[in-house]
Amino acid sequence: MKLDILAFGAHPDDVELGCAGTILKEVSLGKKVGIVDLTRGELGTRGTAETRDQEAKDAAKILGVVVRENLAMRDAFFANDEKHQLEVIKMIRKYKPEIVLCNAIDDRHIDHGKGSKLVSDACFLSGLVKIETLLDGEKQEAWRPKVVYHYIQWKNLVPDFVVDITGFEEKKIEAILAYKTQFYDPDSKEPATPITSKNFLESLNYRAQDLGRLVGKDFAEGFTVERCLAVNSLGDLM
Repeated sequence: MKLDILAFGAHPDDVELGCAGTILKEVSLGKKVGIVDLTRGELGTRGTAETRDQEAKDAAKILGVVVRENLAMRDAFFANDEKHQLEVIKMIRKYKPEIVLCNAIDDRHIDHGKGSKLVSDACFLSGLVKIETLLDGEKQEAWRPKVVYHYIQWKNLVPDFVVDITGFEEKKIEAILAYKTQFYDPDSKEPATPITSKNFLESLNYRAQDLGRLVGKDFAEGFTVERCLAVNSLGDLM
């Protein structure tokens, strides 16, 4: 299965928080989109790996992605090394995406920046024909995505471009709230975390509104890039 877009997250819910609106919009435009989670988020304060597995499946249905996989790397302890790079390379070569979306380059959680660099490095290495990988006993062909974009997470990084997600914001929040154990629930008896407050949930909307305001739209999501963006003409700009 060849995908147009493959989104990676260090943890289940990273993709939803960072770029669910963009995914929903691209799916509505007929694009084939998939998600690969690096870990099961087993060290999260609330919930369990098993509950996160189910929540990720529920969120994937809401987003309309065609596939979601989990590489089951160790939460907090995976590394950007050959072993882990090869696992990501297998996914890139399996789905042959034109565009890869991945974690923020710098963020509060150490897995986010680490996962960002791991995926970025794997995208480059995946294009080297002398790196051999096998999937289900079959040799894979080299493949390098055209572009790698990094979504924005906890920190207010300055985006290099934004995507207008007006009309998809409510569905984005629905996908996020599929992670019932992770976010605001006034009836929960589990310990509070930085992402379980009502303020954090509301911040998702006002960040999207603020990014939208900057480009004359109602809601937007921001991304950073690894190389200069190119346009065919000035008319391509919004």
